[in-house]
Amino acid sequence: MKAAVYTRYGTPDVVSLSTLPRPLLPADGVVIRVRATTVSSGDARLRSAHVPAGFGLPLRLGFGMFGPRNHVLGTEVAGEVVEVGAHSRFAVGDRVFALLGASLGGHAEYAAIRDNGAVAHLPRGMGFESGAALAFGGTTALYYLRDKAKLRAGERLLVNGASGAVGSAAVQLGKYFGAHVTAVCSGNNADLVTLLGADRVVDHTRQDFATLRERFDVVIDAVGNCSFARCAPALADSGRLLLVVASLGQMLGAMLRPVRSGRRVLCGVTPERAEDLQLLAQLAEIGAYRPVLDSVFPFDRIAEAHARVDTQRKRGSVIVTLVEA
Repeated sequence: MKAAVYTRYGTPDVVSLSTLPRPLLPADGVVIRVRATTVSSGDARLRSAHVPAGFGLPLRLGFGMFGPRNHVLGTEVAGEVVEVGAHSRFAVGDRVFALLGASLGGHAEYAAIRDNGAVAHLPRGMGFESGAALAFGGTTALYYLRDKAKLRAGERLLVNGASGAVGSAAVQLGKYFGAHVTAVCSGNNADLVTLLGADRVVDHTRQDFATLRERFDVVIDAVGNCSFARCAPALADSGRLLLVVASLGQMLGAMLRPVRSGRRVLCGVTPERAEDLQLLAQLAEIGAYRPVLDSVFPFDRIAEAHARVDTQRKRGSVIVTLVEA
């Protein structure tokens, strides 16, 4: 099968197409013919080994000290089931989307996943390109807003980085949970986040949200430029600061920081659960959530997709499509 591989850390040009063996069918899983995948911010970090402060050594210990152990990136896929193991809940021909987790492997023509992994049927009427972008931003926003912050109807939510994959999902899920949503992004993306449901837009090139007079029950930072000190003036007395992109120091600080006036800093690793994918699919079917697509690249231009992510100006997800040979 064709696969996009990288054998050293670096810029997008370290990624190129090669031929690898097709993955074996797990006894309790499926093999998916990948029709679309994404190059996520996580893929870009693993490719470049450029990660939040404090995680450089853990990354290399986990993924390869002097070069990547797993040469195929990609955590999000959408496609068709072509092989099934015994007693699988899927059938050959099912249209599915999946999160492959730390095993990666999505940037290839075929991917394998166990039946109890984060895999679900595509929403009715959704194409593979949108399906590939459904999971990563959606599950991250869902975990932070519902599970970490326990966002309630009527609360005031601020989304920093509202036009990215996680931020655009957070705007929509915040509205679904009944919050009043303030979106922070560039002025060029104001129309997009308003269309997604934001009640108010703050152009970060003109105003720092931390200087606003109002205070928020929940602030979710999907960019990585927030700290408790910066956001404290914007947090209500029982406010929760959610750090999606956190340094090791911030994560340790969140665990050790005493709660002052009820305000908390929350961060952590998003779990990958099939039930969360199923919920996102249901929300997509009723029109409560739709992934935002920044751009679409053919498989032989996947290095350009990485370069687009590296600009840090993408809106939603960068898609890579795979077609029949």
